[in-house]
Order: sequence, then structure tokens, then C-alpha cells
Amino acid sequence: MGIATIISFLLFTGLVAVVSYLKTRRRLQHTTEAHFFAGRKNNFWIVGGALLLSNISANQFIGENESIYINNMSVIAWGVASVLAMLIVAEYFLPIYMRTGAMTIPDFLGKRYDNDTRRLVSFVFLASYLVNLLPSVLYGGAVAFTGMFNFLEPLHLTYWQNIWVMVWVIGIVGTLYSVLGGLRAIAISDSLLSLGLVAVGVLVPYYGFKYLGNGSWQVGLQQVLTIKTEHLNSIGGPGDEVPFDTIFTGMFIINLYYWGMEQFIVQQALSAKSLKDSQKGMALACVGKLLCPFLINLPGLIGIHLYETLPNTAEVFPRLVKDTLPALINGITAAVVLGAAITTFNAGLNSSSTLFTLNIYKPRAERKGKQLTDKQLLTVGKRFEITIAVVAMLGAPFIIFSQSGFYTYLQQLSGMFSVPVFTIVLIGFFTKKVPPVAAKAGILFFIASYFVCNYILDIKIHYLHMLAILFLLTSVCMFVVSWFAPTFTYDEIKLQMVPLEPWKNRGWAYALLLIGMLAVFVLFSRWGVA
Repeated sequence: MGIATIISFLLFTGLVAVVSYLKTRRRLQHTTEAHFFAGRKNNFWIVGGALLLSNISANQFIGENESIYINNMSVIAWGVASVLAMLIVAEYFLPIYMRTGAMTIPDFLGKRYDNDTRRLVSFVFLASYLVNLLPSVLYGGAVAFTGMFNFLEPLHLTYWQNIWVMVWVIGIVGTLYSVLGGLRAIAISDSLLSLGLVAVGVLVPYYGFKYLGNGSWQVGLQQVLTIKTEHLNSIGGPGDEVPFDTIFTGMFIINLYYWGMEQFIVQQALSAKSLKDSQKGMALACVGKLLCPFLINLPGLIGIHLYETLPNTAEVFPRLVKDTLPALINGITAAVVLGAAITTFNAGLNSSSTLFTLNIYKPRAERKGKQLTDKQLLTVGKRFEITIAVVAMLGAPFIIFSQSGFYTYLQQLSGMFSVPVFTIVLIGFFTKKVPPVAAKAGILFFIASYFVCNYILDIKIHYLHMLAILFLLTSVCMFVVSWFAPTFTYDEIKLQMVPLEPWKNRGWAYALLLIGMLAVFVLFSRWGVA
């Protein structure tokens, strides 16, 4: 690793940290709303950048390019098809959250069902973050950084030991961001990193094509477009990792859950100063998702032509960066990838702390007659962030032993936690008569069924289709329980937290985004470049 690489990496990383500090130092995090929701003062630029970068981590750089190298471009369906779900969230979900004054998804469920449901869902979220989100983000960042810079090579550490060291570096830096700066610092750093992401998304493919074409990027591009074109196809078949028909079943459910109910994502949208800014921010994030195949996924296509075999297919992106980029740009790329890992990790930490502090610790203290100040709650929240970060750092390196591909591992595990929450929230939106006992029964039924179907029984059906089937069965379970339960209804709480005037021109913007979504799928298909 050359001196130019080190300098460019440190300069860009330092710039993000300094600007985040300068933008947040005058807004000290003395209240829970300031620490967890940035004081609800973010404009749509900050909201959009935060939504996009909270979603994009090293997992996308590592996992999606690995999937493309092994299969084809069908993996881009996760991001591109999410545009429809994001627009539904902007139009229907966000107004409900802001109108009811919900600060977390369990908070909304507490208003819709009861406090026991709120606590149960809070524990489901926390389990998901501990088992899936936080460790996987740390592991993906460690794999990327180790592949690009084996800067610990002079110490003669093994690959496994390198992963351990990088997991703890990313974890400690991410924890400091979250504990010291709160959501405002996370959102500012996200916005800056989004600019770096665009630069990296242009430069990495350019130099990759140039390297492949022996000095000519046009020759390299032509080679990718004319040789092994089956990898360019985003319309996945039955044998691919992401069959196309799963877009309309389990994938749609997970995307709708992720953008409309996943706490660390929704928290970014709820930090907006108005509903209009929140909807604009979501639309801006949609633009980013449509650009992601060009900004993130082209290295996987180039790697197909550069590397016939790789002992660890997850290394295709970092290997390409290491082999093709000039030292200066290599450092900036490393800073962006590391920053993407850190920003998703600290967003997850902040949301975990929000859930624990506001939905578990505070209600428990109030039931005992204790009145807690914001300072006391912040202290508890920050201590919890540190604790959960240490647990995640201890578990993250062991993901290396997962049998399936990294990205498939993430999606399969997340489904067990996401779909039951999605089910009870969705039913809660559309009917006031389903009682709390039905919500609890639905959560327990789904988790037990999913575990049995995926890890005990050998059912020959794609896991995304399985999610859709279990969603329907869980819904039926909830209605059956409701039939035998005592009559229940609730009065919706209306508490306006921010201006609720919607974005006037959203219809035109939504239509253009949907057209863009279809255009990306057509481009990467038999009717396009494949």
C-alpha cells in the first residue's frame, strides 16, 4: 500500500469526520429527540442522502458483486424493484407515522395494539440487529477493506485474523460516531459519502474497463458487452439466486418492510422537518437506487473477465479495486467503502438504542414510578449502544463460515425477523378490529414456521416464495385468532409532530421513477445488452 493511497484515504475520511463535527457541534445532543431524530430538522437533501447511504454498505459492494460473478445481474432486482415499495411508503406509510406521532415502529404498534406488542416487536427488532444487521455490516466492511488493503501484512496475520482486526476498527469508529454525534452526525456523514459514492461509481468501472482493455476503456467495455453476456441478464431464471418471479412475492414484501418499517431506515425519514421533505427525500433515494447498478455492480461484471476462478468469491470487488485503480483513487474508494460500512453500522446502533431506551427501558421505569430525565435516558441509550456494538463485533467474523453466498445469507436470515413485523403492521393499517393477542400469535407463528421450513424441513421452494406463503398463512392465523378473541377496536391517536402538507408535484416524480425502474430491467435483459 503506497503513501498516496494512505494520504488520500486519511484525507477523505478526515474530511467527512470534520464536516460532521462542525455541522453538529452547535446542536448538542441534550435531548432524546435531538440524539435519536436529529431534532426533526433535516431537509430533503439530508434525508435522501441518509436513506441511501444507510441502505448502502460494504455488503452491497461485496455481496452483490459476488452474486453477479457467480450468477448474473438478477441480484440488482433487490435495489431496482425497491423503488415501487419506496414510493408506496412515501405516499401511504409516512403520513400515518407522522400523523400519529410515532417515534419508532414499535411505538406505532403500541398505539395500534398494546404495550405488550410494542415490547415484543422491540425485542424482535433488537434480535434482528444483533444476529443479522450489525454483524453482517461489520463483516462486509472487513472483507472489503482487507481485500483492498492488506495493510496488516507486515505483521504476518492470517486472513481470519485480518478480518477480526478490521471488524473491531469499523465497530469502534462507528460506535464513536453514534454515541458522540447522534443521528444528525450520521445523516451529515451519509450526505457527504453519497457524493464520494458517485465518484467511486464512475471511477472504478472506468479503470476496470481500461485495465481489461489493456489501456482502452472502450475495448474493455466492448468485451463485457459481447463476451459472457449471460451475466448481463437481470431477468433471473429458476436456477438463479434471484428468480424474476420472486420480485412479485417475497421480495416485494421484504422491500416494503425494509423501506417502510425497518427502524433504522424509517428513523431517517422521520427526522425530516416536514412530510414534504420526507417524501422528497424518499424520491431522491429512489434516484440513487436506480443508479446503483451502474455505481456498484459493474465491478462484478468486469471481474468475470479478469478472474477465471477465485478461492473466495466475496473478494471479487476488493480484488478488482486493488488490481486496477491508481493509488490516489484507491485510497478514496477505500474511504467510501469503509464509510458506507460505518454509516450503516452506526445507524443500526442508533436505532437499536432508540428501541431499547424508548420502548423497553423507559416504559419499564415508568411502571415502577420513576420519572427519568432526558439526560438519564441518553446515558442509558449510549451505554446500550456500546454494549450491543461489542456483542456484534464478537460475532461478526464467524459469518465467514456461512454455507450460502454472503448476500443470500443476509436475505434469508432477515426474512425471519422482517415479515412477521410487516404482517402485523400492514393489518394494523387496514383494520381496527384485529386485537393485540392476534398480533402476538402472528409473530410467534411466523418465526416458528419460518425456522422449521428453512432449517429443519427440506422444502424445495425458493425462500422468497416461502416468505410470501408464510405471510398469507400468518395473516389467516391472525384473523382466525381475532374470530375467537373478544371484540376489539381502537381509537386512532392523532398527534401532528411536523407539517403534514404533502409534496405537490410528487405524482409526476413518482411516474418518472417507475418508468426508470422498468427501463433498467429492460436494459439488462435479452431486449437490451444481454
